[in-house]
Amino acid sequence: MAKLPAEKLDALLHRFETVEGEMAAHPDPETYVKLSKEYSDLQPYVDKIREFKSAQSDLEGVNEILASGDKEMAEMAELERDELKEKIESLTQEIRLMLLPKDAADDKSAILEVRAGTGGDEAALFAGDLFRMYQRHAELNGWKVQILEESEGDMGGYKEIVASIKGNGVYARLKFESGVHRVQRVPETESGGRIHTSAATVAVLPEVEDIDIDIRNEDLRIDTMRASGAGGQHVNTTDSAVRITHIPTGVVVISSEKSQHQNRANAMKVLRARLYDMQQQERDSARAEARRDQVGSGDRSERIRTYNFPQGRVSDHRINLTLYKLDKLIAGEALDEMIDALITENQAAQLSAMDDDNS
Repeated sequence: MAKLPAEKLDALLHRFETVEGEMAAHPDPETYVKLSKEYSDLQPYVDKIREFKSAQSDLEGVNEILASGDKEMAEMAELERDELKEKIESLTQEIRLMLLPKDAADDKSAILEVRAGTGGDEAALFAGDLFRMYQRHAELNGWKVQILEESEGDMGGYKEIVASIKGNGVYARLKFESGVHRVQRVPETESGGRIHTSAATVAVLPEVEDIDIDIRNEDLRIDTMRASGAGGQHVNTTDSAVRITHIPTGVVVISSEKSQHQNRANAMKVLRARLYDMQQQERDSARAEARRDQVGSGDRSERIRTYNFPQGRVSDHRINLTLYKLDKLIAGEALDEMIDALITENQAAQLSAMDDDNS
């Protein structure tokens, strides 16, 4: 059984007690709010560590009884020892998972971008299916979805759609969805009944605030233009669409809803997410080699999943997992099963790396 870093556990307990003491000293409101947040964040760790230390202490007491040679107590003590060993092993694993380094953006909401890839009209239809899968999954989890930008396909679906998904921890749940999704099915656009392969690209970015990333006004070029529409009453007759260009990086974001003010806000939201993602990619580049085989590489050029409609199965190629419940997954109902498996695999890879570092 892997050991826990005793010094780190003691440091967490000490910090918790320090924060508790500082809060009791009635600091100013701003400091109290910060301390309260830290106290709340530390509480789950402290509860689990205290439970672990209590179980260790109980085991020492049981071992003392067994060493004493008291035959009357031996049988009961042996049963208790076995139970305590199982409990300690379980708590050890739970604490190891809790101590894994967390992505700073895990608690954030997310920006979801789905784009049609190879496959023409069928790719756009598949992109629409994927977006509705995430939209339904969000509804089932009580998350709020707001479409920020959309470009419909000629036969339906989407050439591109960008949406904000708001909720606590949305990014942590959806971040492994980034990549190329492939579909194998007989397209509605195919009269011969042949199976086609098409693809769509999914990008999941953390939704960040001004405090997370600094964007200078002088680095932005903002243009207004007439929003495109489907014709008739939907054609925008004013210059309400907004295009924002981040000059240093060349990143361009366009939003073309009815309100120019809302378009600017939406475009800035997407721009912040993309620039933050670029910064994270650059920061992680030094670890890219080590992470190449891990789930969390975030390489959106990589084919990560295949949806095979004739056989009713969906396969995630990163973890070699196949589920024969494509209908439920594409409806957003079984997506949690796939996401849970990806998170578990990533945690296992992190634990293995942590053990290698400690050995």
